[in-house]
Amino acid sequence: MKDRSKAMIVTAWNNGAHHASGAGYGLKIGARDRKHYFKKEWHYIVLELEENVDPVIINIKKQSFWSKACGELINIQIGQWFKEKGIALWPRGFPPKLILEPISGNRFRVKISDIKTP
Repeated sequence: MKDRSKAMIVTAWNNGAHHASGAGYGLKIGARDRKHYFKKEWHYIVLELEENVDPVIINIKKQSFWSKACGELINIQIGQWFKEKGIALWPRGFPPKLILEPISGNRFRVKISDIKTP
């Protein structure tokens, strides 16, 4: 059963090095959404990227994901997808917003949003 009652607004993230390979990219998840939609006992989540065939497995069994300062879902495939969609480069301080929908259990879907950062 799909749980689409709540979708999260998440932010594109980069570690400051825009690698051509797509490394160093991810999705920044707010602390409230992390607490509500993710479980600490999960080792990973399955992420479906809009219009992508292959799901992405992302490790969340790490302290940095659960810390106040971090909370990013990081994977090279996210960076490659950002590049394919033309959103891998953004003006400093204005990362794209995306929609992250819970599907079932530890499975989520991410879509590009038309929400603009103020």
